[in-house]
Amino acid sequence: MSNWLALVIGNSNLHWGLFKGEQLISAWDSTYVSETVVEKLARFRSPKNFPSEIHPEFESKLLPFITQTIPLLVASVVPEQTKIWQTYSNVHIITLEHIPFNRLYPSLGTDRILALWGAGENYGYPILVIDAGTALTFTSADNHYNLVGGAILPGFGLQLETLTRRTGMLPKVELPQQLPQRYALDTPTAIQSGVIYTLLAGIEDFICDWLSLFNDGKIVITGGDRNLLLKYLQSQKPEIAKLVKVEPHLIFWGVRCWKKELCL
Repeated sequence: MSNWLALVIGNSNLHWGLFKGEQLISAWDSTYVSETVVEKLARFRSPKNFPSEIHPEFESKLLPFITQTIPLLVASVVPEQTKIWQTYSNVHIITLEHIPFNRLYPSLGTDRILALWGAGENYGYPILVIDAGTALTFTSADNHYNLVGGAILPGFGLQLETLTRRTGMLPKVELPQQLPQRYALDTPTAIQSGVIYTLLAGIEDFICDWLSLFNDGKIVITGGDRNLLLKYLQSQKPEIAKLVKVEPHLIFWGVRCWKKELCL
């Protein structure tokens, strides 16, 4: 499998990685697609008929790497979207099988374990991965490939959105680029303060507890809010932020590990 695509189906978007062997050539996001788009990808022959739903600004430099029915490795947390991609003729759906960690449980998301695997192989074990996506997740493993465990809670954006949708008068609020005033004097800032400072306190607590268990443990942050989360940590807890690595492509490194494990 020389050139291949990794597709990670997340809770909000599709995340794409184009590989040449083990080298990641390009990474991008798109929205969910229909089965018709999958059929278009299977029939792709030139830039003119490459599905714009997958890559709206298809770059000609990628053309030599993408051919008709290019191998596609799919990791998904959305069963409805998984079914759509199963119709692609050269697809490999990633499951927990063949992932060499102990203590895995059936409902564990493949996205979490792949990100953990990718982090561990690149940064070493023991490893704690904080994924700041739609959900904020903590996933960890020791240096014997044992899953230590983790936690799941609503991410920054989901908490802000829930307050807007589930209350009568609270406004829609975006994440600020800088830490908000903790003791706010207006409602939007009060919402930002409540969500951000509470999540930061929880993240700090998990990191401190992790380091009490493994004083040589590594910590990596990934996910769509990764850079903003690190920025908040640098302002609020610079000593904690110095211990954290940021890596946007952890899950693609995990997909690459799965591919190598199966010798695809």
